[in-house]
Amino acid sequence: MEIKLNRKPKNPIIIEGFPGIGFIGSITTEFLVEHLKAEKIGKIEFTEQTPVVAIHNSEVVEPFGIFYSKKYNLVILHAINPVNNIEWKITDAIEDIAKQLQAKEVISIEGVASMNKDSSTFYYSKRFNKKFDKINIKPLKEGIIMGVTASIMLREKLPSSCIFVETHSQLPDSRGAAKIIEALDKYLGLNVDIKPLLQKAEKFEQKLKGLMQQNKMAVEQKDQKQLDYLG
Repeated sequence: MEIKLNRKPKNPIIIEGFPGIGFIGSITTEFLVEHLKAEKIGKIEFTEQTPVVAIHNSEVVEPFGIFYSKKYNLVILHAINPVNNIEWKITDAIEDIAKQLQAKEVISIEGVASMNKDSSTFYYSKRFNKKFDKINIKPLKEGIIMGVTASIMLREKLPSSCIFVETHSQLPDSRGAAKIIEALDKYLGLNVDIKPLLQKAEKFEQKLKGLMQQNKMAVEQKDQKQLDYLG
């Protein structure tokens, strides 16, 4: 694992979003990077991950990009590739970045499986619960959390919060991501224009579907080459 940072803003809030149920984290951070016009300041490299690169608009999409919004002093960790079996190492990287930047808070974005038709947002935090209560977001009382968010929740020394949204889709859920963005808007005062939000989020959904398909095809081709070599 290697963290490459071109800039080191001081005392930011870090928002991380990794692929999970409904790809909520990836869609949310994608929207924030574009809406806040955040600049790329670095990336995280993992040698354990299959080397797959997506191309969008003739540019490489970093598997784990680090972006910065100076206006809101936000560092956004955006990921599009699956992170199976390296969740703890990712959390190590997030903790390292938080220490280097002396981050005030790390906010994890996650979807939780639900059969409810109307999605609701919830939070989990031991240090910042009063801030969430003020904006009328309910605490998560029951649920099973997995992946990077779970490993972050288990790091007690990390000043972290988690915002969850109910989703019943294994495909990218742009509407669920919109609910998260609304919650972040209230929590951080980002002045997000809510009206075009869903339209933009749906575009990100289509982009993410395309990148997911490209990634799947690349992995399948790699596996087939290995079989051809062995057989």
